[in-house]
Amino acid sequence: MNTLIKLEVIRTLRNKKFMFFSVLYPAALYLLIAGGASETELVKGTHLTLPLLMMVSMASFGAITAVLVGQSERIAKEREKGWVRQLRLTALPGRGYVTAKVASAAVVSLPSIVVVFVVAAAVKHVRFDAAWQWIALTFAIWAGSIVFAALGVAIGYLATGDAVRPITMIIYFGLSALGGLWFPTASFPSWVQKIIEWVPTHAYAALGQAIEQGNAPHLKDVSILVGYLVIFAGAAAWLYRRDTQKA
Repeated sequence: MNTLIKLEVIRTLRNKKFMFFSVLYPAALYLLIAGGASETELVKGTHLTLPLLMMVSMASFGAITAVLVGQSERIAKEREKGWVRQLRLTALPGRGYVTAKVASAAVVSLPSIVVVFVVAAAVKHVRFDAAWQWIALTFAIWAGSIVFAALGVAIGYLATGDAVRPITMIIYFGLSALGGLWFPTASFPSWVQKIIEWVPTHAYAALGQAIEQGNAPHLKDVSILVGYLVIFAGAAAWLYRRDTQKA
């Protein structure tokens, strides 16, 4: 399984187009949205400035791009080309394949997080009172991306090679918009905000926002992400078994 993880990481790093969109694109969006924003004025409904708020949002967005978009398309194409069928002939168990996919995606998501942080610190002078906040932010966003890596595996086994891209993009952009990764949701109607609280991307971004304020992540947000991880991982495992039976 370790060999497969290394292979997956190397293949991803060699994909220049994918690395651009997962690593540089979120940082560019951060500059576009927060580049001219005030470094002292607080965003309505939050205790954070726009540069701070969007730093977590764009780091989360980049991590999701790395683990969800490329993951689902790659798995769907591997199924069509027979690569997954070949792996089943080896000693690698099914859970090993799924674990390798999730682990390799998580490794690749780290650069997208770090690049956004570096840009925010260099351009918008983002600073924290304690160094642990940078470490905790990086770990929280990186660990939370595993939830969406599991979703990417599930989509890869659910859709065919032709259908996987539009399905992934609808889910990708829908979760990003509803989760408040592109813009603050404080201006939304109250009934919409109540629904958004249960969207995984909203809970994901909330982890980092709590840490930015010097607090521990809320138990509700952690519980929501754990619940979605169980659902997505369970769906991925079931779809993998179903695909195996078809083969």
